[in-house]
Parts: sequence; structure tokens; C-alpha cells
Amino acid sequence: MSIPAPSTPALRRTPAGLGDVVVPGDHDYDDARHTVFATGSPALVTRPRHEAEVAAAVTYAARAGLPLSVRSGGHGLTGHATNDGGIVVDLRHLDAVEVVDPHRRLVRVGTGATWGRVAAALAPHGLGISSGDTASVGVGGLTLGGGIGWMVRRHGLAVDAVVGARVVLADGRTVVASPDSHAGLFWALRGGGGHVGVVTSLDLVAARVGDVRYGAISFAPDDPAGLVAGWRDALRTADEELSSTLVLAPARGDRPASASVLVCASHDDAAAAGRSIEPLRRLGTVLADDVATVPYADVLAAGGHHPPGVRLVGRNVLVPRLDDDAVAAVVAASTGARPLALALRALGGAVSRVLPDETAFAHRDAEALVVGGAVVPQDAPDADVEAALAGWRGVAAHGTGAYVNFQGTATAADLDAAYPPATLARLRAVERSYDPGALFARRLDGAPRAVAGPGTSS
Repeated sequence: MSIPAPSTPALRRTPAGLGDVVVPGDHDYDDARHTVFATGSPALVTRPRHEAEVAAAVTYAARAGLPLSVRSGGHGLTGHATNDGGIVVDLRHLDAVEVVDPHRRLVRVGTGATWGRVAAALAPHGLGISSGDTASVGVGGLTLGGGIGWMVRRHGLAVDAVVGARVVLADGRTVVASPDSHAGLFWALRGGGGHVGVVTSLDLVAARVGDVRYGAISFAPDDPAGLVAGWRDALRTADEELSSTLVLAPARGDRPASASVLVCASHDDAAAAGRSIEPLRRLGTVLADDVATVPYADVLAAGGHHPPGVRLVGRNVLVPRLDDDAVAAVVAASTGARPLALALRALGGAVSRVLPDETAFAHRDAEALVVGGAVVPQDAPDADVEAALAGWRGVAAHGTGAYVNFQGTATAADLDAAYPPATLARLRAVERSYDPGALFARRLDGAPRAVAGPGTSS
């Protein structure tokens, strides 16, 4: 789609009340059109400061027939937080973090806040929310897609903490979704990716969180099969306070291959945290160990943009059981002719105690999330991307679904992979009810799409 110049009739009719507006030619336009993994050419970026301005932007996009994208943190691999020729609603100013009820641990968070901001704001209250890996990831996208964080086995997904949401719908109305009001919408928002409106704030029940034992244990990468199988076995018997990710990275340039186990032990007792980590130290030859006691807020990495001239392409799969065949597939993908970087994240625990149909994140039986990635030139054609990811097919065959926040593409096949058939059918029904004109996208029902995406993922 071509980009309307600021003098075109569509933009001459841009009404007041949309918030801070950035258009092509403005000094900060280049920053406004970029996300971490994508670059768009929107005709207009608006940064509303309150909900009424969000509603005005949604209504304007609908009336003007312009594509609409919503950005919270902009970390989504698929680039849904920007578009070409349309409107981007950047929620960065809707970033308040409020402890509404300290006794119930109820907090209200603007979806434009980052998880680093949330962690810092809750720390003085002794509270925290399990919420991704990176401080700069936006609250909205990560939560609406599920939210797998560093306390996932103890406290569940970020979406499991949500008890209410304020949503601006396609017709400009604001509704409050909860178990008692707009219950179908509330169900869809918890894992469905927010395809039916702009979520402006979330009410969540935080956990009591103090210091945690966190860090990385690096191993000699000479026995990847032993590392993967040993890590799996250790996590199967570990207590739920321990969350862990195993990372296998191939050699690249002058950087050698590496293997590391990241841990976060959120026990209330420091000695118990140390004991839970100890079996992981016996998985192989330890080269380095920086595990230390830190405030929970310090576990969120700084994050950042990838190097210029290249792009990260990735896939993910939720594996119900990391059996020996699945372990072999992981090892083959990480050591093949075109080896992939792989991360295996332990699930189970609190995640598995939620019924599959209770939220739109339905893969509650997954033992692990496996993520694979490769770096390709920025302008690499699809065929080259598929060639770089060829080793992934063997891993994917052992999974039953995908985590939408880590999806690298958003085709119809990707949607089928992300949701079981019954979940997808229910999500489509909610979309048709709340967005009959198909303003918001990644539409799940095949309706004509007016937008590049309604939110961002982690």
C-alpha cells in the first residue's frame, strides 16, 4: 500500500484528540516506524495519553479505512506493531503501574508499560509478576499471548494472573472484560493475542516475590545429548520454584559453540533455592557459573535491536513430552549442516494446573517450549529462510502447538499450529461478535484484513 503524504485528503481530515501524532517527515518518524524486528512505513503514528484518545484513533482508522496496528513494546518477531500506509497506535504513554489493593495483591498496569517498569514499581511492595525475559518488552503483547516468564512453574503464565481488562472495541466503545462481564472476550484475551480490540490496561494479581537465585551455568558443549537429557530429567523431579532454560548456540564466525543452563529459583528459603539448582551443575563440565542472589527485577535482561544488515528468523513448538526421540531431534537440529540456535524452556507446575479450555492458551500439558532460530541477511528471500531453518522440521514433529509470542510468521498454517481446533473456533466466534467489520487483525476467521496487527508480542 502506498503511503499517503501529509497533504492528502485522508490526513488533512485527521481529527484532533488522537494524542501525539507523528507523520512522515517529522524528526522522530524513523523511530516511530521501527519495531525491534521490523520496519514499516505508516502514514501516521499516534501516541495517545489516555483512553479517549485511543478510542478516537480506532474510530478514525475505521472511518478512513486505514490499516491499524497497536504497539506496546514492539518485540514481536512478525512485526505486527507497525504497518505500511496505515495508523500505528503506540501505547507507550499508557504505562501507569498502580497497586490497587495491597491485601489482595491486585495491581493495575497500562499495556504500554514495559515489564522492567512493572518489576521496578512492584519491588518496593514485595510483589512481582512472572513476565518474560526482557525489561523492554511491553505488557500488552506479552500478556495477551500468554506470557512465559522466569517464575512460570511456580506462578504460571502472566495471563493466569489477569483478572480484568479494559478494552477499546472497533466501534470506539470501552468495555471491562472479566469473569463476570464480557466473559467470552475475557477468555479470548488470555492467550488469544488481543485480536478484537485495544487493551489499555490489565488488572493482575501479583505474587509475593523477594530475592531469587538467578544466573547461567555454562558447560563444555561436547555432549549436547547428555546435556539435554540430563536437563530434562532434572527438571522432571525439581520443585516448582525452579524455572530453567537450556540454550544451545552453534559456532558463528569466530564465536565458538556454547551450551548454558539459565536458572531462576524463586524459593522463599535461600538454602532451598541453592539445593534445587545443584543437580543442574552436574550435567557436564562447568566452564562458568554466575548464579547469584538478586532482586527479581534484576533478572529481566536489557534487550535491544539485532545487528544491522541481518534479521533473526525463528520457530517454536510446545512439546507435551521431551522423550528420547525429541531429544535426538533437538541435538540433530543444533549440530547439523546448518545448525540452529535452540532454547528449551521448562514448563509444567502451575501452568499445567489450569484447564486447557479455561484460557485461550490451551497447551497446558506441555513439558517444554522449544525455540529455534537462525540469522539471515536482511533481504534474504523466503527460500533462503526456509533453508536456514531446515533442521527445525524434525523438532517441530514432536510438538502439538506453538506459542504465539514467539511465532516467526503469521500464516493460516501458523494459526492452526498455535491453537487446537476447538480453541480456534471459539476465538473466531468471539472475533465475529466483537469486531464484525474486521477492523482488527491477525483475524482468525479468514475475514478481509484491515490491519497489520492489533498488538505486539514478547
